[in-house]
Amino acid sequence: MEENQKIYKILLVEDDKFLLDMYATKFKEKGFDVTAVFGGSDALSKLEEEFVPDVILTDVVMPVMTGFEFLEEVRKRKFAPNARVIVLSNLGQKEDLDKATALGTDGYIIKAMATPSEVVKKVLEVLGTKKL
Repeated sequence: MEENQKIYKILLVEDDKFLLDMYATKFKEKGFDVTAVFGGSDALSKLEEEFVPDVILTDVVMPVMTGFEFLEEVRKRKFAPNARVIVLSNLGQKEDLDKATALGTDGYIIKAMATPSEVVKKVLEVLGTKKL
């Protein structure tokens, strides 16, 4: 494998099983190493196991712990400090985008306005590459 063909590890955090499976499948098709977890608590558990993703893609509205609470914990505990963080949510109000920005995210995608292929494309853009 050539050096420029890095396989990116993505932590996909979503509470909707259908969407979790759909996005995981799409990212795997594009060559990502996908770890899909059901909600923020499960994602924190994965990070506690010293899993270090290149990308964290998280929903916001989830039970137990919101995506913003999850990201606050990630920052506080210094998990995956070099990971690119992208919010994938149906929330699109200015205050939601501002909150994501304040948490140091690298992108914000509104689910209803992006197909799964467009989500993958946005993640690749954030990573600074066109393809894997």
